[in-house]
Amino acid sequence: MSQLSHSHVPLPSRAHVAAARHTAADAHSHHGGSGWPAAAMVTAHCLTGCLIGEWTGLAIGVALSLPVRDTVVLATALAYASGFGLTMWPLLRRGMGLWAALRTVFIGEAVSIGVMEIMMNTVDYALGGMGVRSLFVARYWQALSVAAVAGFLAAWPVNFWLLSRNMKKCH
Repeated sequence: MSQLSHSHVPLPSRAHVAAARHTAADAHSHHGGSGWPAAAMVTAHCLTGCLIGEWTGLAIGVALSLPVRDTVVLATALAYASGFGLTMWPLLRRGMGLWAALRTVFIGEAVSIGVMEIMMNTVDYALGGMGVRSLFVARYWQALSVAAVAGFLAAWPVNFWLLSRNMKKCH
């Protein structure tokens, strides 16, 4: 009998379980609670970062008359850079090291930006926004606008899934 009592591991109390749930819920409360509203806020934040890089890459590609393939690569690379930067900036300002901040946001941002960029570039290409030769052509802005909405709609359920599995955090 005494051997059994030494190997017994106590189960967590109800207070510990409630505290763990409360902590997990707090992680999402910064962006409007949990579920779809939190995912929408995270996706809007992601879209902001993506659009900064996407617009910059498209503007450079169109202004320099780069081939569409090169413009897509440039826009995507800059979208990743600005998306990661925008997400990591608050962590770095709070004193987190660069590699720790990158590890904290990497999976969630890489997946979210990836889905958003695939959709945005596909829509932008299909609508001819990447093929214009001037930033002053209406088609450029129309295609970018529709692509941004499509990117948001594609990434929203992905961010919902990532948040629900704690693979993406609200910062």
